Amino acid sequence: MRVRSLLTVCTFTTHDYMIASTEIRQSHPKFLASDICSYPEMSVSLSISGETSYGSSSLHSNLSLQTLPSVPSLQKLSPETLLSVSHVCVATLKPRPVHISCLAVAVAADSLYAASGNQIHVFDLKNYAHLDTFNTDDSSSGSVKSVAFCDGKILSSHQNGKIRVWQMTISKRHQLVATLPTVNDRLRHFMLPKNYVSVRRHKKQLWIDHADAVSSLSVSDGFICSVSWDKCFKIWRSSDLRCLESVKAHQDAVNAVAISGTGTIYTGSADCLIKVWAKPSGEKRHALVATLEKHKSAVNALALNSDGSILFSGACDRSILVWEREDSANHMVVTGALRGHSKAILCLISFSDLLLSGSADRTVRIWQRGSDGRYCCLSILKGHKKPVKALVAVPDSEWKTAGAIRVFSGSLDGEIKVWQVSPSTHINGPLTQIF
Repeated sequence: MRVRSLLTVCTFTTHDYMIASTEIRQSHPKFLASDICSYPEMSVSLSISGETSYGSSSLHSNLSLQTLPSVPSLQKLSPETLLSVSHVCVATLKPRPVHISCLAVAVAADSLYAASGNQIHVFDLKNYAHLDTFNTDDSSSGSVKSVAFCDGKILSSHQNGKIRVWQMTISKRHQLVATLPTVNDRLRHFMLPKNYVSVRRHKKQLWIDHADAVSSLSVSDGFICSVSWDKCFKIWRSSDLRCLESVKAHQDAVNAVAISGTGTIYTGSADCLIKVWAKPSGEKRHALVATLEKHKSAVNALALNSDGSILFSGACDRSILVWEREDSANHMVVTGALRGHSKAILCLISFSDLLLSGSADRTVRIWQRGSDGRYCCLSILKGHKKPVKALVAVPDSEWKTAGAIRVFSGSLDGEIKVWQVSPSTHINGPLTQIF
């Protein structure tokens, strides 16, 4: 996200989210509070909580502010699909007293990766023990914006526009093996003037370089897609880490990316637009397929359901829009909005038949789609002291209840909370509209 878009549109307060020094704002106007931090020595603490909360009792909150009034609400659910959900915060991880910018789960390694400032911390998913911390020697890269996995390697994107590639060693430590663009890629391009593009007045650089922070990464079918505040997305081949393509995608910073199983790319930007990209048959480059226009403020988060037929988008306008594929078209149309958060939507994940949303209002909401195509907010997870910036979820095999999951929420308060979420029996009796 860019500061300019947040300052003009978002509703969360300066105390909650935007605490930036004048000096840093002048040197780099796109920095957020989440990118400005001190780096004291790391301390890892773990607290265990046994307090259980039931979703059905926490949902009777004030009516949400009506945002995007032209988009109908999808928040009604037929009685036969309304479930009661219980949740309990079982642990709180505190890697450092610095904001949590992103979370990722390596299923094969049974590990949780958490970015805090310029460092990446690794925790055991079973007992939450701290396993490793890496990228500790170079604070010049700025804060870590995203973590992804590809071909047994760990990818991290950074404030300075670089993408780093890490390999886990036999001793379970992480070793830097490459930085994108690679030296070989640079040598391949630097001689020819046509490989240079203007990034600002009187400054040119290779088109394979990102000119600003790499805000998000997504991996699909042997390719890596990176999006950046430089308004572009780039495609990298995972086998040799070579940059294949660079596309000027938006008129403002690109904050989010999602890729469907068919290779369709969705990009969300501070220009309030979501753009859809695909490769025409026989072509080597992505072309614009559609532009999705409904949000009235910066788009911060995107998520696709398991089969790629539904796209969710979250923005500073406090709404989550639901887009579904038209039978007669290759792209999405908006079908409605999910309202309930009182401040900007900062992160979204789709897990099984659930949608989870994190917001600057310091809460996490869990949504479920009913058989009638409408959604219900099953539960609200409260406990963070600052905006929720990152979410991941995994199945919870420890609970006997079918469908139980563990949710990890990372916040600008520097904490990662671990929630056990379990569905229970259907609720009998009259339904109440949930906001």
